[in-house]
Amino acid sequence: MREWIERFKEDREKRRKHADWNFINSQPERIRIALEYYVETGDYRGAWQITGMAVNEFMDFAKDKAKIPTID
Repeated sequence: MREWIERFKEDREKRRKHADWNFINSQPERIRIALEYYVETGDYRGAWQITGMAVNEFMDFAKDKAKIPTID
């Protein structure tokens, strides 16, 4: 359990570090909140539902525009 928690924290830090915060903060509130949620949790399913985008559209947007890395 401890290893899982540590991995979660490391993944979150990677997303925080690489995300384009200027871009994220310039987005409309709904999209900004979804991107912040995705950075903090890694939960793209919950994040894309907040935006109203299609899942693949959100993932491309998060990766290409907001620079949030996808971590497996």
